[in-house]
Amino acid sequence: MKVLAITQARVGSTRLPEKIIKTINGETLLAIHLKRILQSKLITVLKVATTHEDGVEQITDICNTCGVGYYQGSLNDVLDRFYQTALPEKPEWVVRLTSDCPLIDPAVIDKVIQAAISNNLDYTSNTLNPTYPDGIDVEVFKFSALEKAHTDAILTSEREHVTPYIWKNSDLKGGTLFKAFSLENEEDLSAIRLTVDTAEDFEVIKKLIEIEGTQKDWKTYVNTLNNNPEIKAINQKYIRNEGYEKSINSENL
Repeated sequence: MKVLAITQARVGSTRLPEKIIKTINGETLLAIHLKRILQSKLITVLKVATTHEDGVEQITDICNTCGVGYYQGSLNDVLDRFYQTALPEKPEWVVRLTSDCPLIDPAVIDKVIQAAISNNLDYTSNTLNPTYPDGIDVEVFKFSALEKAHTDAILTSEREHVTPYIWKNSDLKGGTLFKAFSLENEEDLSAIRLTVDTAEDFEVIKKLIEIEGTQKDWKTYVNTLNNNPEIKAINQKYIRNEGYEKSINSENL
C-alpha cells in the first residue's frame, strides 16, 4: 500500500514573499518542514508540488538537498498541480500538507493516516472542524477521490485549494460522493497560530525554534506559547483560512 504525501510550495506569497525560503538558525522553513514530514512512520513517498515561478530553483534545490522529489505545475490551478504530482506515483492514499506549516507534527500526520486507512474513508482531516492549532493541518484522501475532484471540480475555490470539492461532497457536509471523518483534538486550540502567512507569524515561529529547536512535538510548542503570552500575542490578529475565504469572495463578486 502506497501512501504519498504531497506538500505544496511556491516562491510567491501575497503577504510574505519567499516565506518558506526564510531561515532560522541557518535552516530554511521549507527544509524544517520536509525533515519533520520525513519522520512519519506511515508515509511511503514525499513529494513537493511547486511551480515555474522566477526563483523556484530555491525550492527545487532544497528538495534535492533533502532527497525529496518534486513536480512543477500550474500556479493557480493547484488542484491540477497536485493531481499531476500524484499521478505517476499511483498511490492508494494521498496526504495533503502545505509548506507554510514548518512545525507540522509527524505523529499527527500518522494519526490522520491511520484513521483514514482503518476506516476505509475517502477523506479524513483535522481541519474540517478545526481543533488543532493552525499549522498542524493534515488531510488524507483516496487517490480515487482526488481523481474525481480533478475531473469534476469547476469553481475557482475548488481548483485553487485542492480538497473543497471532496469535503463539500462528503457525508459530513450532507453529500453522497465521499465518506469522511473529522479528527478532533480533546481541547479546541484552533485559535493558536503555528503557521507562517505573515511577518508576525514568522516572528513567532522564529522565537519558538530559538527556544525549543525543531524536533519537539506540537504540544511542546503550544505550551511554550501559553507560557510566553507576549510571544503568543504577536500574530493573534490574523484569521484562519483567509486564502480560501478570498477565493469564495471572488466567486461571489
